[in-house]
Amino acid sequence: MRSLLSPLRRMLPRAAAVATLSLTLGLPALAETPIKIGLVAALSGQSAKSGEALTRGLTVAIDEINAGGGILGRPVELIRRDDESNPAKGMLAARELIQREQVTVLFGGLDTPVSLAIVPLANQLKVPFMGIWAAGTKITVNGAKDNYVFRVSAVDELVDEALVDYGIKQGMQKPGMILINNPWGESNEIGFKAALEKRGMPYAGIERIEDSDLDVVPQLTRLKNAGTDTLLMVGNVGPSAQVVKSLDRMGWDVPVVSHWGPAGGRFSELAGPNASRVHFIQTYVFTEQNSAKGDAVLAALKQRFPEIKSLADVTPAVGIANAYDAMHLAAAAIEKAGGTQGTQVRDGFYAIERYEGLIKDYQQPFTPSKHDALGPDDYVFTHFVDGRIVPLAP
Repeated sequence: MRSLLSPLRRMLPRAAAVATLSLTLGLPALAETPIKIGLVAALSGQSAKSGEALTRGLTVAIDEINAGGGILGRPVELIRRDDESNPAKGMLAARELIQREQVTVLFGGLDTPVSLAIVPLANQLKVPFMGIWAAGTKITVNGAKDNYVFRVSAVDELVDEALVDYGIKQGMQKPGMILINNPWGESNEIGFKAALEKRGMPYAGIERIEDSDLDVVPQLTRLKNAGTDTLLMVGNVGPSAQVVKSLDRMGWDVPVVSHWGPAGGRFSELAGPNASRVHFIQTYVFTEQNSAKGDAVLAALKQRFPEIKSLADVTPAVGIANAYDAMHLAAAAIEKAGGTQGTQVRDGFYAIERYEGLIKDYQQPFTPSKHDALGPDDYVFTHFVDGRIVPLAP
């Protein structure tokens, strides 16, 4: 019997921007109390596509899990909350999901500042928090002696190494950094400086951009005058699009090597015809030729979400893939734990020996000293072509 989608609406203040999605399978064998999984992500605004992708990845994985008998013989139910890319709202949503909804694992979304706000709460309440987009290094490397934060996603310090390597292969000799003015930008500044220092490479300068910027020509002009030959960019959809449009106004044809922020929403639409000039990193891309698992997941996505007609409709695939693999790993951890108690589930992540996932074949993905399942060999470079994220030639 196929799985059913049952929206569960809760009357909460409009400011909370609540979105709830309940996923259960209508089988007698799964009549037990559901295991609740929480998602805090940007479900509205310019980055809403990222929240949609994360939801889709979790949904398809949960469908598979429920069709196979659930976790510990119990169905899995997904409950979502919109953080509106706001750290305070994200923390309140996380607290509500943990304390009122009593989710077994909390999944986190797009923004590093939001995830960093949730980390202390998850560690304090001893509930596993799984990052599936935000890449700030300190999300998992957070200094907590008792760490409940895991991640199936990129990691800034590793991404920065990859971005610098890619830039050098493209001829970069004197990069300039244009970074979002928040903790995510600060995390990447540290990573970029370390990667450049390791290679003895100078940089032209560092400029900051804001989410609210409508023109970044002054920052770009300073970088151009300082001799920048490649831009290293970190920013989500809105500010990244403003960088492209400002470059167009300046007539400055400089290569742009970017973190994956542009993938999170309507970048190709907002940046205009030159969106393709931005080369950015991903952990996974659906193409015309995928692995067997990739084809199976793509088919499941099209069946579950009839609005998906083409590969352009599964952009950003990175959110789908990260969430899909992370949900299956979380299910394995709960099975290993034999229950839903937080500390047992945390230790269950350490007990996972192998999972053949969508992104890769995971071999002991987590240990007490390693809470990031993906490494530097798990990245691919891409750009937008006609609204699709397309891999660049190696």
